[in-house]
Amino acid sequence: MIKEKQTEFLNTKNEEYPGRDKLFRMVCDTSHNAFLYYNFKKDEVITIGNWDAAFPYMVKSGEELLLLLREVPEEERDSLKNALFPEDNGEERDFTECRLNNGRTWLSFESRVLYDKEKNPVDKMICVKDITRFKNQQEELEYLSYYDNQTALFNRNYFVKLLGDMVKKAEEEQVIVSVLIVDIDDFRKINDGLGMLVGDEVIQQCGQFLGIFSSDKCITCHMNSDIFCMAVYDPVGDRSVESIYHKIQERMAKGFVLSDGTDIHLTVSIGVAEYPEASQSVLELINCAEIVMFKAKSGGKSSIQYFDAPILQDFLQKASIENQLKEAIFNNNFCLYFQPQYYTNGEKLRGVEALIRWRNQENKMISPSVFIPIAEKNGAIIPIGGWVIEESIRQYAKWRAEYGVSMIMSINISAVQYKRKDFVNKLMEIIHTYGVDPKEIEIEITESILIDDFADVKGKLMQLREYGIRISLDDFGTGYSSLSYLNGLPIDTLKIDKSFVDRVMTDRSTRIIMESVITMVNKLGYETIAEGVEEEEQLNYMKEIGCHIIQGYYLGKPMPGDDLEKLLQEMAKREGK
Repeated sequence: MIKEKQTEFLNTKNEEYPGRDKLFRMVCDTSHNAFLYYNFKKDEVITIGNWDAAFPYMVKSGEELLLLLREVPEEERDSLKNALFPEDNGEERDFTECRLNNGRTWLSFESRVLYDKEKNPVDKMICVKDITRFKNQQEELEYLSYYDNQTALFNRNYFVKLLGDMVKKAEEEQVIVSVLIVDIDDFRKINDGLGMLVGDEVIQQCGQFLGIFSSDKCITCHMNSDIFCMAVYDPVGDRSVESIYHKIQERMAKGFVLSDGTDIHLTVSIGVAEYPEASQSVLELINCAEIVMFKAKSGGKSSIQYFDAPILQDFLQKASIENQLKEAIFNNNFCLYFQPQYYTNGEKLRGVEALIRWRNQENKMISPSVFIPIAEKNGAIIPIGGWVIEESIRQYAKWRAEYGVSMIMSINISAVQYKRKDFVNKLMEIIHTYGVDPKEIEIEITESILIDDFADVKGKLMQLREYGIRISLDDFGTGYSSLSYLNGLPIDTLKIDKSFVDRVMTDRSTRIIMESVITMVNKLGYETIAEGVEEEEQLNYMKEIGCHIIQGYYLGKPMPGDDLEKLLQEMAKREGK
């Protein structure tokens, strides 16, 4: 019936305007749209194009256009009525978009009315388009704009906006907003050990759990990788930070069952910053929470850390040092100091320990205990440590050639540096480049090197010993299992930490331990060096209990290369070299 009416209308028009109406018909048939033409004088309705695909019935009069209102939800009928009857408002055009009652189909209605000179409506054309695909794409884009595709939680950008709204409301109502950064501990081990697909599933399950807390008072987002963020408005009762923290830890302890049946147990570290105490800026609140989250991680993980000013100050100082380190490496702003080591029997020079020093842009000396841990964390220790090795060996080669001095050049090696596969080869290249006897080079390692891969560490030590390089275990006595490393490792020297030497004259227990260790080490055939000897009484005691070598301020402070050169000059003169 609809098609017959269309054909009758078009055939009539074709007799009067054959070329124009044929073109009009082709446009309508190929546009995939539905068109409705209405003549006000005749009260005649003609439907053209895909009308029967859009609606299951024929509209025969202007009044019957009201039937279309039944196809859309009640709340959208007013806007559709305006689009269907723009003449009621004296308009020439109108437009609206509506979702049909089936909940799936979207249609747009665009109308155009022609008026005569007296402003009476004459003709009306309504174009109906199926915009379902466009709307679905639009909804998908909007979803991606607000939500994280992996977890279905809010994404970072939308979270920041919502947090901003929350902070404004908190300012008006004078309440607290707590921001929590939740980070999965050791997530990299999951990714590396079990694969990224497993890692993704862990993130999804964690996100699903954390989403349970979401409400009008609590928003949750997936920040990135293994980091989530929560914001709690007026955190009291069940919404208190402590309550949320305990619920999270309880859930993590129960573990998650993955799709392949694997049970995986997790812990999380949480950092908390609160508005307005930590900051009134949304981004700074998140940043402060992240800073203390890393503090929680460094303190042993599986814990919670609240923001306070000293933590921020410490973070900013480390960040400043990290930035300055980059320039210092580029500009070579480091230098070496050398601290003498003397034999206790006659106090003859045994050698020197090379110690790095750094004077920053403000001409302040930065302690190695401050910048070395930062350099180890960000990888800067590799170029720094490489420079220390080469510079200390270069200096020693120069002094040996000029003054005929033969001694031990002791060089501290970072655990990060030592674990590199090319460490031994690079060290030997430098030794050969400067023509130094490997037996006069000693590397100092700490117990931290031995923790991760003992077999690899031992293999490298054996390789170094084969080349003739001496091995010294530094800071002995500061770890929990130092004695276990004495059996089976190719060690030449044991350095007793300054903390023991400081207490040896006042604490009986320390003396007992010290005497026992030195007796045992001597029987094993190792050398012993006492670090931090600052008093004559300490020196005499070390001699008495059989310690071989002394290092400390009492016999020699760390000194620049020029000062050590003068000392070597005097020694050469005394020995007639």
